[in-house]
Amino acid sequence: MTLRSVDLRKESVESVLDRVERSLGARLMCETVVRKRRSVGARTDRGTWVRVERRGLDRIGGQGGDGIASAEALSGIAKPAWLAGVAWRDETDPVMWRADETELLPGAPVGNAVLAEEPQLSGEWWASMNASLDALAAQHTNRIATPDTETLTQELVAGTVHSVFPDVDTTVTDWCPAHADFNWANVTAPEFCMFDWEDWGMAPRGLDAANLWGASLVAPDLADRVRIERRGDLESRDGKLMTLFVAAKVLGPYADPDDPRLEAARDTAERVVKALQTG
Repeated sequence: MTLRSVDLRKESVESVLDRVERSLGARLMCETVVRKRRSVGARTDRGTWVRVERRGLDRIGGQGGDGIASAEALSGIAKPAWLAGVAWRDETDPVMWRADETELLPGAPVGNAVLAEEPQLSGEWWASMNASLDALAAQHTNRIATPDTETLTQELVAGTVHSVFPDVDTTVTDWCPAHADFNWANVTAPEFCMFDWEDWGMAPRGLDAANLWGASLVAPDLADRVRIERRGDLESRDGKLMTLFVAAKVLGPYADPDDPRLEAARDTAERVVKALQTG
C-alpha cells in the first residue's frame, strides 16, 4: 500500500483527537491546539500536554515509534516527564498514530526552528543546555537516531556529505545518544527544556550542536555562540563531519536559492573541509 502524503495542518484530525481523548481519559482544550506537518499538540484539562504524531510504518523500523516514552529513562536532562501514551494502526493508510502525554513545558519555545535574530538567553540557560547535552551523550541506548524520519547510518552521513563535499572522508568513529531534532522550536526559555524526543537515538558526536548551529546561521552572533558553547563537540573530527552534514542539507541539490543561510553555511563548510583534509 502506498503511503499517502498528509499535512496535518490541512487535514481533518477531529476523529483522531476524539480517540486520543477517550484513550487517555482527558479533554483536549481546542483553543490550545498547535498543528504541524506531521503532529498535533494540545493542552489537556488536567494541566498536561498531549502530542499526537502520524508516522509511516516504513519510518518506524526498530524504533517502535516510542521515542518520547523511551526518553523517560534518560537522566540528568532538562525535559518534560512522560506520563502516558497510546498508539494504533490507521485503518486505511500504512501509518501508526501515537499520542504521548507529558508535563507542560516550563516556558514557551525559543522561536521557529531557524531564527532570524538572536534571542535573549541567560548564562544559566546556556549552562543548562550544555549540562543536558553532555548528560545525554554519556548515556546508552539501542535506538538509532532518525533525523527527518531517516535512520542515521554511516551510509546516510556519507551520501549527504558527499552530495556537496565529495572529497571528504566521512568515516564516523564516535557514536553517542542525540536528540536528533535539536533546534530553536524544540527548546524553551527563559528556563531551558528540550522536548519532542520522537527521533532520539545513537548519532555521530556533534549532531545536536551542528543542528543548532545550522538553525542559527541567519544570526551570526548566535551561530558563533553555539560554536563556542559546544566547541568540544564541533571541534572534534565527528563534530566537523556533522557540521558538513548539516551544511550539505542547506547547500545540497535541493537548496533554496533564497535561503538566507547559504553564504554562512558555505563559508564555515569551506573552513571545515580544509581542516579535515589537513588534520
